[in-house]
Amino acid sequence: MMVPHRGKFISYLRVSTKRQGESGLGLEAQRSAVEGYLNGGNWQLVKEFVEVESGKHDHNRPALHKALEACKAYGATLVIAKLDRLSRDAHFLLGLQKAGVKFVAADMPEANEMVVGILAMVAQAERRMISERTKAALQAAKRRGVKLGNPTGKPPRATAASRARGSAVNAAQAQAFAERLRPVLGELAELSANAAAAELDRRGFATARGGKWTARSVINVRQRLED
Repeated sequence: MMVPHRGKFISYLRVSTKRQGESGLGLEAQRSAVEGYLNGGNWQLVKEFVEVESGKHDHNRPALHKALEACKAYGATLVIAKLDRLSRDAHFLLGLQKAGVKFVAADMPEANEMVVGILAMVAQAERRMISERTKAALQAAKRRGVKLGNPTGKPPRATAASRARGSAVNAAQAQAFAERLRPVLGELAELSANAAAAELDRRGFATARGGKWTARSVINVRQRLED
């Protein structure tokens, strides 16, 4: 039986505008996981911080820093939905370790500060080994006479075949994105395109390009699913 929770908590939710659709773990799912974990007891969720990442600068986490500072200010415990989703993220783990605040993960409540320290060291070692292997592979390719990069400095000329392949890939990706949203759009079938767009934004779903929903983008996805 789970021990009832006591005290103050700060929740940290993280989504990526690039990978959110693929992961299936949007804001609503993370909130549900946190609420399910905290269910029961005498606790207070003081604040919620949401990190929306572009995928280009994973080391820049202003919301995480604010969440950690809030934990110190309120004497609260940081609660996240899934530690396994971040267990190979050295920047997140090191920041968590250095902050010196209490934390808990809804999917791995037994993990403590020592576990985070070990995971941070493993993540750092993995990144270092990947970097070393990449450099070694590039050096080996140079020794074999392989020309790296684009020596002309000009973009490669697109051919009819390459354009066709690109169009096919884009169409397949758009269809896959639409299929992932089929269950959600099914729930919103009775809503107008404008209302559905607003609801998708409220639930934390991003468009295929990581932006906000519009009536036109909803219509496009609906038409793709109908076709």
